[in-house]
Amino acid sequence: MPVIDFHIHAYDSPVRAPESYIHFMNRALGEQYGSFENFVQSHTRPDKYLEVLDGAGVEFAVIVAELAPITSAIASNETIERLCSASPRLIPFASINPYLTAHSTRELERLVLKLGFRGLKLYPTYQQYYLNDPMLYPLYAKAQELRIPVMWHTGSSVFPASRLKYGDPLHGDDVAVDFPDLTLIMAHSGRPIWYDHAYTLARLHENVYMELAGLPPQRLLNYFPELERVADKALFGSDWPSIPTATIRGNIEIIRGLPLSEKAKEQILGANAARILRLGP
Repeated sequence: MPVIDFHIHAYDSPVRAPESYIHFMNRALGEQYGSFENFVQSHTRPDKYLEVLDGAGVEFAVIVAELAPITSAIASNETIERLCSASPRLIPFASINPYLTAHSTRELERLVLKLGFRGLKLYPTYQQYYLNDPMLYPLYAKAQELRIPVMWHTGSSVFPASRLKYGDPLHGDDVAVDFPDLTLIMAHSGRPIWYDHAYTLARLHENVYMELAGLPPQRLLNYFPELERVADKALFGSDWPSIPTATIRGNIEIIRGLPLSEKAKEQILGANAARILRLGP
């Protein structure tokens, strides 16, 4: 079973982002690239993303768009579509900001049916709404109709303009009940406050999954002591470029060394993602 990374970022070039975000990313990437802008300019081509995957030992990766201009750098749907159209190994997830898009369901249908997007990512802590806000229900209904997964950013964020209160996965319980045929993915699994909420939702709802990006893999069993019980509902993700390519490879090896069954590790590292993304034969 190939390794699938369910959480990789890309950015528009030139960078469009708040100064606070640029300052944070300069510190994160400056030692290797000099600045965040330099990094973005050097990673505008699909082959650069395939190099990351090859270097990390990853076969497929979900590349997420991001439209949260008050919080983070823009990653337009156009940028993501351009990158991912070059290789089936790069799987595009769209972003829709309900405050900025007048006809969100029409736009989602266009992105999926005409441009080939395979999922939708929502950013409640960045775009500032609760997961069960009624304004999102038409989007959920359209995603369910289109048979694409919806991924939420859950838990905390280090970016200054984000609002932590919107990150509680518990608000997704309403969505899971109201849209039982919609696959829902909790990015970051509610870190660090709501791990128990994320675990409980994954246990209770057949259509809810935990995504593990940003969580130190050596501590996964501290956060989720009964991870084995939800191994069929957990997804590996890196959150690159927040961590280097070598660290992604190292994290994969740490997961392979955890005291879990071989089946559980296979599910977390790729089998669950392949099922959701319909990558199998």
